[in-house]
Amino acid sequence: MRLHEKGGKRHEMPCHHNLERYLQAYIEGAGLAGEDKAYLFRTARGRTGRLSSKPLSQPDAYRMITRRARAAGIWTRIGNHSFRATGITEYLKNGGKLEIAQAMAAHESVRTTGLYERRDDLVSLDEVERIVI
Repeated sequence: MRLHEKGGKRHEMPCHHNLERYLQAYIEGAGLAGEDKAYLFRTARGRTGRLSSKPLSQPDAYRMITRRARAAGIWTRIGNHSFRATGITEYLKNGGKLEIAQAMAAHESVRTTGLYERRDDLVSLDEVERIVI
């Protein structure tokens, strides 16, 4: 994946096989195959269900994510940092290394990556059951 990040930074990393399948299905379903230089994520043409040639803006992406979260019954504020935190946390929970998570997130400092880690926020039912009243 070649990612264009804030500040004009470019970041390349391998694509997870599930993401590759999802993207391929999206590209085929949206009729974007063969459009190598076009925007991947685009705005919709009104309520037609068809995509325009214009790029999806950050505020539009945020509103779309919020709508999808609400439809799934999630009322917590959610955005790109939520996804970053979830990805980093899941990677570390599955035995990943903090330094590799830093590289994947393209963070300058491992301290920044640590801010996204949520493993300590997880309290299991077994831990709660240790409380005896």
